[in-house]
Amino acid sequence: MMEAPKVSIITVNYHQKEVTADLLRSIQACGYSNLEVIIVDNEQSGDNSLFYREFLPNVQVINSSQNLGFAGANNLGMKYASGEFFFFLNNDTELGEGVIETLLEGFSFPGTGAVCPIIRYAENPEKIQFAGFTPIHPLTGRNKLDQFLTNQSWKQSHYFHGAAVMISRDTIAQMGDMPEDYFLYYEELDWSQRLRDLGLKILVSQQVSILHKESISTGKNSPLKVYYQTRNRIYFMRRNAGFYPAFLLFFLLVSFPKNIFSLSRAHAKAFRKGVLDALFYQKTGYTDPVSFSIPR
Repeated sequence: MMEAPKVSIITVNYHQKEVTADLLRSIQACGYSNLEVIIVDNEQSGDNSLFYREFLPNVQVINSSQNLGFAGANNLGMKYASGEFFFFLNNDTELGEGVIETLLEGFSFPGTGAVCPIIRYAENPEKIQFAGFTPIHPLTGRNKLDQFLTNQSWKQSHYFHGAAVMISRDTIAQMGDMPEDYFLYYEELDWSQRLRDLGLKILVSQQVSILHKESISTGKNSPLKVYYQTRNRIYFMRRNAGFYPAFLLFFLLVSFPKNIFSLSRAHAKAFRKGVLDALFYQKTGYTDPVSFSIPR
């Protein structure tokens, strides 16, 4: 009997060790036999290894004194991973029994590059957050979460979700590392594009799901999130869109005035800064979120 392939789970913690502990509990209970788990503790001055090992004894903890962002921290984790498959999981997710085994089955289909589970909201598990992504619209630079199930076991998606995606080591060697320029948001869309440029497919298993406590690190609608989503939306389109001038015209004439006049002061400031950094300062990577605060 062939041994189950080795899977490396990589997750990033950012000042949320109790949340990460919930993930570790679920991994411990998932039952997969050939597994290694790597936590990249982002912007960590100490060492919480003993705490994490209370929940998963063999977990490997990598401490980074710098905030490397989502992509940078995952790339650091990959350097320590030894599995044939890498399973990227947000630390605010919880894994169920049979998820890993089912996702591995997806790679038996020719041309499969990445596989995702269904993602459900932890606070309301009956509600689906992700069952795929629609294409990004060439004018608006936006896409939507597909939240509908079909009567098939598998479905294709244009992009994978960074909260839970499994990719083989060989495929990542072809794609290259996760793009760090974005720092936060849109990096998985860009990485998905790299994968599809190789002619590979992204599959979603409709047989298994995970729970996701969405946006715990950044807040569901924080100025920080508005800044990075705005800046990186423009950056992504500049890198990937065939009709970038048409997108830019639409953005400046429609999206910019709409957001400036409809958002709160703090969110409008973050939006404006995201636009300026993307268009005029060409900034990517980390930006200090403290600058988004507005005094009372």
